[in-house]
Amino acid sequence: MEASAQTYRLARRQNEILTLIAQGLDNKTIARQLGISQKTVKNHLTIVFRKLNVQSRTQAALWAVRQSGA
Repeated sequence: MEASAQTYRLARRQNEILTLIAQGLDNKTIARQLGISQKTVKNHLTIVFRKLNVQSRTQAALWAVRQSGA
């Protein structure tokens, strides 16, 4: 997924969050795992959605899974 995420110019943290979303984790769990607030997770997701031109975390997760070849 790295090369494709770079194509869409995702920051490292945005890519980490996208990967965790694709693993099915919720915002609270992601925030705890990364040591950031839930609000920060939401802010990153808003940017990811815009960059990938998707409307939901499900669409973002599907995008990530397709890009990883899984």
